[in-house]
Amino acid sequence: MTLQVQLTWLFLLAIPIACVAWTVTHEEVFREPREYCVQRSINGKTLMERKFFYLFTCEYCFSHYVTILFLCLTGYKLLLENWVGYIIAGFALVYVANAYMSLFGLIRQGIVKEKEEINVLKNRPEK
Repeated sequence: MTLQVQLTWLFLLAIPIACVAWTVTHEEVFREPREYCVQRSINGKTLMERKFFYLFTCEYCFSHYVTILFLCLTGYKLLLENWVGYIIAGFALVYVANAYMSLFGLIRQGIVKEKEEINVLKNRPEK
């Protein structure tokens, strides 16, 4: 693959990685399993148990495992055609996916703030 194709893959493949990591760690559909994982990460008996369950509550941590899955599914390598290309691709994908999630979080926070401001204005008594 040319460098341009590899970079296109990088920025496009990071989108579903970010989507999966964000959905599992933030969205309502996974709330119950996430709450279970939070409790196990706090109250686990061993360090390994606590760390294992923490992975499902942190979008940054979880994005590493989602990235590994996508690398296995696609065989994507960045810059080099040997195993080092997988390592480089993995870290680059995690970086870009987390940049996407940060941007999404900021946009979402702004939307929530605007909705609250609108509700305050709606409920404000008329003069």
